Amino acid sequence: MTPYRIIYWQIDSTAHLIFYAAAGIAIAFFLAGTAACVFVWKKKAAASVKLSFSRDALKRAILDTFLGLRLFHGEIAAGTMHFLLFWGFLILFIGTVLMAAHEYMVSYLTGTVYLVYSLVMEVAGLMLLTGILWALIRRYVQRVPRLEKRLEDALLPIWLLLVVITGYIVEGLQLAYLRPPWYQWSFVGWWIGSLFSDSEGKDLYVYLWWVHGLLSLGFIAAIPFTKLFHVLGAPSAIYFQGQKKPVEVMEGAGEFDLGDAIFFDACMRCGRCVQACPSAGAGEPFTPRDFVQAMRRSIWQKHSTFGDIRFLGRGEVNEVGEKFWYCTTCRACLEVCPVYGGAFEAAVKKRVLAVEEGRDVPKLVSQTLAKLSKYDNPWESSRNKRGAWAEGMDLVDLTKADTKTDICYFVGCTTSLEPTAQGEAQAFSRILQSAGVNFGILGKKEPCCGDVARRMGELGLFAEQRENSLNIFDEYGISDLVTFSPHCFNTFKNEYPEAPFRARHYTMVLRELMAGGKLRLKEGDEVTVTYHDPCYLGRYNRILDEPRQIISSIPGLKLVEMSHYGADSLCCGGGGGRMWQDLEGVGKMSQVRIREAEATGAQIVATACPLCRIMLEDARKAAGLNEKLRIMDLNELVLQALKAGDQ
Repeated sequence: MTPYRIIYWQIDSTAHLIFYAAAGIAIAFFLAGTAACVFVWKKKAAASVKLSFSRDALKRAILDTFLGLRLFHGEIAAGTMHFLLFWGFLILFIGTVLMAAHEYMVSYLTGTVYLVYSLVMEVAGLMLLTGILWALIRRYVQRVPRLEKRLEDALLPIWLLLVVITGYIVEGLQLAYLRPPWYQWSFVGWWIGSLFSDSEGKDLYVYLWWVHGLLSLGFIAAIPFTKLFHVLGAPSAIYFQGQKKPVEVMEGAGEFDLGDAIFFDACMRCGRCVQACPSAGAGEPFTPRDFVQAMRRSIWQKHSTFGDIRFLGRGEVNEVGEKFWYCTTCRACLEVCPVYGGAFEAAVKKRVLAVEEGRDVPKLVSQTLAKLSKYDNPWESSRNKRGAWAEGMDLVDLTKADTKTDICYFVGCTTSLEPTAQGEAQAFSRILQSAGVNFGILGKKEPCCGDVARRMGELGLFAEQRENSLNIFDEYGISDLVTFSPHCFNTFKNEYPEAPFRARHYTMVLRELMAGGKLRLKEGDEVTVTYHDPCYLGRYNRILDEPRQIISSIPGLKLVEMSHYGADSLCCGGGGGRMWQDLEGVGKMSQVRIREAEATGAQIVATACPLCRIMLEDARKAAGLNEKLRIMDLNELVLQALKAGDQ
């Protein structure tokens, strides 16, 4: 006998029609929900920058969708679980389509083809079953901290679990009665069928068939109305986030665009961003997941006639208030998000809207922005002290000298004006002098790069500061900038489109000087050093190796790493304009970091950012570690190691 399968065993023609009607309704609901999402996306597309097709973005979307590469990042267990869920579901879906094609179009699932088909479907069902059980165990038995326990989180996996189990039972009941010679190829169904007699298989089959069918159709219909929509939204989000976006600073740039809307809908609430967020980790009121969901609901309330269509979460309310000002814009959420969504980018856009509307803006933020506008810096109510740090150092002031220099040392607001950081500015200058580098500074005429205004959401002011900087650089013929602050470096490198100059961070220059033998270093005492990665140097610009190479090149220094380092480093808490805000509990983040440094047994915590230095210094004092740890800038380490006469 040729192996085959009877699809509608014991199901009469009337039942066929009822099932087709139910299937039509389910598909209609699925299409209506999907269309509603596309409608909202289309509304946001008007505010979007026009993007062209990207082969690289498509490649990444395909690889991440079908292989789940991003999900394995840092969590093998979660990646494997998702792999089983995705491929188990996809294979079963494809198998169902193939069976329908066999029934209604061309009969081909017979003989060996059918046996292989049966075996593959059995394995796929087990993959899906394992993935579902694993997901439930992780959430409710292991209680992985980042995972929520909402109604939707329990209902959806249990629903899918029932679909799989009833599918196996329906298959088993048919095999229990018919007992074809090839039944062992459907080994799971065969085992279940062995639990029933012939008569039980025949009597129960129709009832279980309907239960399985309606559960399956209902599940499909529910996809666009639950967080399951990420099966469609995630590939779209990965593609859009993978496209290169032009730098835009214009009126209305704070509006959420198409990419934001897709990202918000694609969010599965997995909590990886919460786990990585230093603000949430420090117990502050901002969590990326809640913020993203609140923004998603606000978009749907504004652009959908029916409001938020996700019925299981309709009663949920996330009060945003001024919480988004706690975001440090450290980019940690983007490092771990499976769909490459950056909640920090949405937080900055929310700040732009808040500043434009004059609502939910903390008083100190308004004062800082006013000071920035009037004095071109967030620290001093004066423009005249910017070059005071260089007095007596005999440095070339490019605004006064007729001579040209090879590079312009851009010191930055914090390093120029904050007393703790001024010594660091001097240290780098002395290093450049000892290496014979031909450099100059802009002194009192050095402008603000615009980073603080940009992070605080004042795009108009940022545009002014950017234009002012470009005019000054053009006036004095500056084509090669070396910045002290990673924030200035990132702003010049990534937010000055088609800038007519090269921007480098000082760690890049130090590494070049050391590699070229321009710095003569003396033997020193053995000291253990740990390095804190500034977010805007490490995560934003991937300058991770250069600072460590500098430390390793200094005789006597031994580098040890904290538990979080490199791209996984913890933020100090000073970024995103937080240095100039009066946020409750803002010091906790740096205290968490200083305790990590203490745990390494290091004697020195080195960093390469003036804001990080200030935050870590304050945390050291608060933790009572003044006698145990020193906070130093990399420049100070290098300067200290220079041979006598070169300093």
